[in-house]
Formats: sequence, C-alpha cells, structure tokens
Amino acid sequence: MPFELKHVVPWGRSYDEYIAMFSLTENDLKKNILGCSDGPASFNAEMKVKGYHCTSIDPIYQFTRREIEKRIDESFDKVLKQTRKNKDEFIWKNIKSIEQLGNTRKESMNQFLKDFELGKFERRYIAGELPKLKFKNQEFDLALCSHFLFLYSAQFSLDFHVTSIKELCRVAKEVRIFPLLELGSKISRHFEKIMEIFTNEKYQIKIRNVAYEFQKGGNKQLVLKNK
Repeated sequence: MPFELKHVVPWGRSYDEYIAMFSLTENDLKKNILGCSDGPASFNAEMKVKGYHCTSIDPIYQFTRREIEKRIDESFDKVLKQTRKNKDEFIWKNIKSIEQLGNTRKESMNQFLKDFELGKFERRYIAGELPKLKFKNQEFDLALCSHFLFLYSAQFSLDFHVTSIKELCRVAKEVRIFPLLELGSKISRHFEKIMEIFTNEKYQIKIRNVAYEFQKGGNKQLVLKNK
C-alpha cells in the first residue's frame, strides 16, 4: 500500500531544502517572497536570520504556538510510521535513515516554533489558505508552494488546484510549485489536465529539474507566470 494520509499534516522543511526544491538564487532571495502553505517549515525563520524577508501563509497560523506544537506531536509518529512502511518510495541519499528524517524535521519545526510568536507579531506568519488569498494583485515577486498542491491530489479536486494556482498567479509575478507528485510517489492525477488548462489560457508555464529528490521522481518544479 503506497504512502497515504487522510489530512494535511504539519511537516516542516528547512531553508536549505527550500533553496534546493525551488532552485532559489541569491537574486530570488532578495525578492518579496510568499510562502504558501508553509506550515511549520523553518524557511521563514532562517530567512529572517540571514537578513531576508518572507511572508508565510497557512491555516495553521490561526492557532497558538502551544496548539501547533500539539498538532505536530500528534502527527509526527504517524508520518514516520507511514514513511517506514513505504521506505522504497524515497531516495535515502542526503537523508540516510528514518531516524535522520525525524531528527531533521523536528529540528526545522522547532526553529519555526521558536520564531512563531515574533513572526506572527511582525506579520511574517499570516493565517489564511487557498484557494482565496487576501493579498493585492501582484503583491509578491515570487510565490512558493511546497508539498501541498499536487501532493494532496487525493484530498483536493482538480477545480481546487486550478483555482488555487490562478490565485497564486494573481498575487505573485512568478509561482513555483514543488513537487509534481502526489502521495505514493506518483505523478499527480491532476497534472496533465492542469498543464492543458494553463497552456490553453496562455500562462507562461515550464517544468524545471531541481537539485532535490526525496520522493522517487520528485525532482521537478512547475513554474508559472501570468498572462
């Protein structure tokens, strides 16, 4: 049975992973960046330390630090258990074991938790969710969506994906989505139709290889720009 989850779970990735997943350059990092569905990733916190700025949006930010920490604790072992059962779906190169994966994710999420209250006060963490964002047209230079769109294709419909991607293209000049796989390390069931829809509507759309692969075959990002 392939890797599966009934709901979106809090699972935080690091600054270095974001750099690799989205092929972020020094010039990219200086831009006005929106991290959509960032959850408890440490990217925003680490950006702050390095002197950059990122705005993260996720429904989990409506909760307190203590409540988020509780949700992380409740889902942590379940995710590792699923990963252990489906170990062959992943490439164990940079992360070499289940134990290292757990430690890496826990470290990233702890960095997020330490930064959360200050970041929320500074409006670096804003509660909100796709498919509707409360931002102005083209408010951001770059929107990044990690491990939400496509990954949860079984939980979210094609219409949800199309509407969400159009919304990201509305609020940002460029959108990057990673990975193109759904849970189970297979190409998203929505991917071909989305490529057809956005090509026909004359969005600028590209698939780019990236220097990151944990899910087998998960080494590509989708890059879109508005008409």
